[in-house]
Amino acid sequence: MADRTESESRKLLGRLRDTMAEDAAGQARLDKITHLTADSMGTEVCSIYLFRDPETLELCATEGLNKDAVHQTRMRLGEGLVGRVARTGTIVNTADAPSEPGFRYMPETGEEIFSSFLGVPIQRLGEKLGVLVVQTKAKREFTADELYALEVVAMVLAEMTELGAFVGEGAALKARHTQPALFRGGSGQEGSAEGHVWLHEPRVMVTNLVTDDPGRERERLQKAVDELRVSVDQLLVGTKDSEQIEVLEAYRMFANSKGWMRRMTEDIDRGLSAEAAVEKEQSAARARLSQAADAYLRDRLHDLDDLSNRLLRILTGQGAETGATMPEDPVLIARNIGPGELLEYGRKLKGIVLEEGSVGSHAAIVARALAIPLVIHADRITNEALNGDHIMVDGDQGVVHLRPDDTIVSAFRDKMAMQAQAQERYASIRDKDCVTRCGKRITLTMNAGLMADLPSLASSGAEGVGLFRTELQFLVRNQMPSRTELAQLYSRVLDAAQGKRVVFRTLDIGSDKVLPYMKPQEEPNPALGWRAIRVGLDKPGVLRMQLQALLRAAKGRPLSIMFPFVAQYDEFRAARDEMDKAIARETRLGHVLPERIEVGTMLETPSLAYASRRFFAEVEFLSIGGNDLKQFFFAADRENERVRRRYDTLNVSFLTFIQGIVDRCAETGTDLSFCGEDAGRPIEALCLAAIGLRSLSMRPASIGPVKSLLMNTDLDALRAVIENARDRGEQSVRPAVMDFLHNRT
Repeated sequence: MADRTESESRKLLGRLRDTMAEDAAGQARLDKITHLTADSMGTEVCSIYLFRDPETLELCATEGLNKDAVHQTRMRLGEGLVGRVARTGTIVNTADAPSEPGFRYMPETGEEIFSSFLGVPIQRLGEKLGVLVVQTKAKREFTADELYALEVVAMVLAEMTELGAFVGEGAALKARHTQPALFRGGSGQEGSAEGHVWLHEPRVMVTNLVTDDPGRERERLQKAVDELRVSVDQLLVGTKDSEQIEVLEAYRMFANSKGWMRRMTEDIDRGLSAEAAVEKEQSAARARLSQAADAYLRDRLHDLDDLSNRLLRILTGQGAETGATMPEDPVLIARNIGPGELLEYGRKLKGIVLEEGSVGSHAAIVARALAIPLVIHADRITNEALNGDHIMVDGDQGVVHLRPDDTIVSAFRDKMAMQAQAQERYASIRDKDCVTRCGKRITLTMNAGLMADLPSLASSGAEGVGLFRTELQFLVRNQMPSRTELAQLYSRVLDAAQGKRVVFRTLDIGSDKVLPYMKPQEEPNPALGWRAIRVGLDKPGVLRMQLQALLRAAKGRPLSIMFPFVAQYDEFRAARDEMDKAIARETRLGHVLPERIEVGTMLETPSLAYASRRFFAEVEFLSIGGNDLKQFFFAADRENERVRRRYDTLNVSFLTFIQGIVDRCAETGTDLSFCGEDAGRPIEALCLAAIGLRSLSMRPASIGPVKSLLMNTDLDALRAVIENARDRGEQSVRPAVMDFLHNRT
């Protein structure tokens, strides 16, 4: 029975291949496929529904239903049984369709005489393209063999759609990868960019879907899998990184999976080529991935997806080097990317678009350091984009325009021109002190993390570096840097600063920043877990080494060091003790000590704001870490788009809290600054200055806009507006502040 099923399947696939090869219009191909499928499966009806837009399905071809309904019948996603298959990506197999929940009768199709219904999703690598349906008058459930046969036809349809087989007169279908596409994601780094797509991992195109020689295809698959296993074993031998070893062990498990191999071999026996069998299994994995709620399962399915890509490259010969030339204005498209790989591209990139990522990810940190616009969570863009496609990236709004039409291009270029003009205006005030209309002097410094940042120190008008993130040097390496290497790097940073103050934050790892050569900690809530100074105090070897490197790097110059994520006074005292020990050791060794050493900490937890007065008197400076502090204050994860935007920095309760910190520092004469995304947003920066903050640290590109607004504002008048809004019981002072700015003379 199995042999007969495989033979029938191969016959049908052979007919489909012949249909693909015919010189026919797209509609004619669709019509022939429905006829062949209905004939092969012995059903009265076979219909193909394809997406017109992300929410709408259209009947594009049918054998057995009313032909006049083709390109006329449409339904919303989730509507009827066809819409249910499309929405869930799962099969519906029923003997009595009208009795099924959600059934919707389409009178123009004439389908009221058909009882049984089998619908399977047409999807490719997790992207839903449509639904394939067969129906019969007789009430019956379709067998597993029939279900499999229809799945294979759906898979071939997906590939043919990808290859443009149905584009042409009469089909009313648009060619894929040719139409404008809009992607809405999240902002990882602000800024706008226009360029052309450069895919980090080029697409693998499968053109030979069907085979007449299953034996040869099984041999090809076995040979490719053997090569894959060898390559994974070789990677394992040369890898010491525990996290990479864990991933490669998962690769090895899948590469040696008998079930994986069996399923692909069965697909070949039924008529698919080796490449098509691999991609069918990969699409199934992608579909499971979209439904997986468990993080571990998602990671494993990602591993299987990556392994399938490797296997496809071996089978097709389409390696990473495709012969394509990187455009002069590349916008990098990737599912995700590590900091080391991103740094290899460097400043040549105009923009970056990722399907995954987060605002605190390594990639986002590097993108900010290089001032490259970044959009994250641009779902499915790697499926849609092709090398060389025209692309526009709006990092401010988290929006990507792929192959934009002329109207979008014109509007986007106008926006970029306005931004460029504004930057020119800001250049005229670059070397002036930031003094407000009411005579208050505000210090504006920049955040940095790479040597590549330092040229921005002069061009941006920053008065120093308010935060130098030292973890980037650890994140982009495969092994721990040495004390000598760090001392040389920190010395070059101070050299580049040319006497301007640089505040070095000690290693802030943990949470979403895990060193590749350290064992990751499985924690239910990493943001509130073992991170930053907690790691440094529990494992003091790295902290001591870093402090010694900083002392040596100063070479007699002033040195500013700041500890991250201090939540209690005793944590600061313990960290300060490590600093004192490092100074004592360097003194014993006869090394030159810094001319002056100031030791401060970041205030990122509400608890530290209520520390004893002795803490505020003892610490030499404080920097409010606005990003973390705000998420802890509002109990809103800044990585969670569903909640992070609900909470406003200009909320009265948050500003009152910040005001309390300002007042406590004023009592003890403790230097205070604000560091984070909000410091670089002009309206927020203005309000922070109005309630008493006199030092703000931000990304270099934000200094001009913030400085311009501050220099043109009376902070005393603005403070009165803020206090009046608070007295009126308003939840946020933003409306009142915007009215003040709009109406001022």
